[in-house]
Amino acid sequence: MMPAAPFPLVRDLVLVGGGHAHALVLRSWAMDPLPGVRLTVINPGPAAPYTGMLPGLIAGHYARDEIMIDLVRLARYAGARVILSRATGLDLAARCVLLNNRPPLAFDVASVDIGIGSGLPDIPGYDEHAVAAKPLGHYADAWEAFVARKLPAPRLVILGAGVGGVELALASAHRLRAGGAEPQITLIERAEAALPNIGRAARATLLRHAQAAGIAFRTGTTARAIGPGTVTLSSGETLPSDFTLAVAGTQPQPWLAQTGLASLDGFLVVGPTLQTSDPAIFAAGDCAHLSHAPRPKAGVFAVREAPVLLANLRAALTGGPMRAYHPQRDYLKLVSTGGRGAVADKFGLRSGGGWLWRLKDRIDRRFMAMFADYPAMPAPALPDPAPQGLAQAMGDKPLCGGCGAKVGPAALRAALASLPAPQRPDVLSGPGDDAALLRAARGVQALTTDHLRAFTNDPRLMARLAAVHALGDIWAMGAAPQAALAQITLPRLSEPLQTRSLAEIMEEAAQVFRAAGADLVGGHTSTGDELTIGFTVTGLADRPVPKAGARPGDAILLTKAIGSGTILAAEMALARVPGLILGEAVVTCLAAMARPLGPAAEILAPVAHAMTDVTGFGLAGHLLEILQASGVSARIDLRAVPMLPGAVVLAGAGQASSLAPANRAAIDWLVDAPPGPETDLLFDPQTCGGLLACVPADQADALLARLRAAGDGVAVRIGTVTEGPPKLVVSRS
Repeated sequence: MMPAAPFPLVRDLVLVGGGHAHALVLRSWAMDPLPGVRLTVINPGPAAPYTGMLPGLIAGHYARDEIMIDLVRLARYAGARVILSRATGLDLAARCVLLNNRPPLAFDVASVDIGIGSGLPDIPGYDEHAVAAKPLGHYADAWEAFVARKLPAPRLVILGAGVGGVELALASAHRLRAGGAEPQITLIERAEAALPNIGRAARATLLRHAQAAGIAFRTGTTARAIGPGTVTLSSGETLPSDFTLAVAGTQPQPWLAQTGLASLDGFLVVGPTLQTSDPAIFAAGDCAHLSHAPRPKAGVFAVREAPVLLANLRAALTGGPMRAYHPQRDYLKLVSTGGRGAVADKFGLRSGGGWLWRLKDRIDRRFMAMFADYPAMPAPALPDPAPQGLAQAMGDKPLCGGCGAKVGPAALRAALASLPAPQRPDVLSGPGDDAALLRAARGVQALTTDHLRAFTNDPRLMARLAAVHALGDIWAMGAAPQAALAQITLPRLSEPLQTRSLAEIMEEAAQVFRAAGADLVGGHTSTGDELTIGFTVTGLADRPVPKAGARPGDAILLTKAIGSGTILAAEMALARVPGLILGEAVVTCLAAMARPLGPAAEILAPVAHAMTDVTGFGLAGHLLEILQASGVSARIDLRAVPMLPGAVVLAGAGQASSLAPANRAAIDWLVDAPPGPETDLLFDPQTCGGLLACVPADQADALLARLRAAGDGVAVRIGTVTEGPPKLVVSRS
């Protein structure tokens, strides 16, 4: 977690969209945050592409991770809450951003930087059979899938023969020819000539490059219809097409014009201060129209707007004076030509080949370098003199959140050793199982409690995960959830922000518990240094499933992939591993964590001999709890253990939860496993982990089929219970 704010948070600043201007605002905010402000960024995906490097990606000069700004890492660096959702509107009266997959989000000051699209939805067949160059993320993914088909003579039709269309056509031709194909590429242009908005010298040079690449043009015409393998033009001609790309036009997102804010052709109108007609709402980048100095849609203006936007957002929050943004009249346009060459449209330049490519590459890489390596959160300095053992107790990693913040198993076991056995006849079990068991009028009542130190700055998401996690112990006992009490520690907030945060937490938690068949009936709140959410939960069972009961020959089933502790620790540490976009790994991890265990428990509990959920002590630790309680041994196949995307790469790079060493030290002598990052992940503390069940071997396949049909797609048999004293043997068989 980020360090606790020295002052209460009193205002909500919300950045809608992860465009270039907002990315730069987040980076600058990280270096000089405004105390008392809670910063939030909303974006549909965890990473945003840098437009300047897109043609290089299409041409094969850049890897995907080289052109993507990881918004999850950037938000962590800035101490911001990141919400992965698509904005669908603004409620000006309620001061809320409307979102497509969660309730509205309140703001005091907001800014919009959501870019534009280049789609042509009015053309019949476009949505089903074509791809838009903007937004870039989908185009990049669709292009890689198309290249992977390895067609010997691929046919491409690109709608729009402006600078962007020609540049992407040249990039496409280069990539496909490098793979041994002979592409046929046709550009369609409404105007009577291609490249209508560029200097004469640069236009002539680009047309020569296009001719050399065998690129054809159809001008003075438009697409009338798009089929699964064709594009029909208004001229009546039908062109074959294996990949149809739209680069024509600039389409604002439709909801902007419906906000009630002043707009022009669907773009939000802003003045010199980048404020819209509502002074608390700003806009920047391609989605904004500069009323005082109209300019074409180009990333260079978004980049230049960022310092002014940051200054004016701070001014809006503090009541300070605003700055004015005056865009330059022109800018250097560097257009790549497919290979490592470029054409310039400024200063009278018409070509330059390799040296202009190197200049463009240097400019682009310098921009992306700002989002590569962030300084790590400094550890607090040791006092001088310091008591013996202080440095060791502090460790060399920041304290993790979630189950990574649990007390280590050895310390916990020692502390509970002196706890007396239950004295009441209706208390059937004490410490040791996933939940205490109390005698009920019919069957038993399971009682458990769990609390999580926040690992995300989003209270709503944290509430959902904490509720799913707390329910895990009830489901692992084979019980039906009954009721829950919340225990919430909020960070220091103003009263309006307390209300907003607490409402988000309780609304989300109530949804989870009601879906599980339980009621959230109250709880307790307090204020502290950081957000902590916990729940005490009860459940009812006729036949509880304990940890004791595993039998030799049982199949060992696991319903979720492991690795969440490593991924969350890497995100806290701002880790960067070449080839990996950490934010995407985090999003996949969070989605897996958010899946409740209820459906899996319904399938497994009636037949399981022993069952638990995999949480803070890791897969190896919790499996050994079953083995020790049952007096048996086990063998598992490391290759069968599902691992979250990115987890093995991160573990191999040295990323680990702060609890992992204690987990390993507590049981290492009972585990025989080959070295490597996959083995390291067996000791990784899991939050919202899966069910680990020992079931009759002859029923394993049928159970797995039912689990997968119920949505647990990674459910798998990882091993077998064997005879012998408690020990875990891990192989790569």
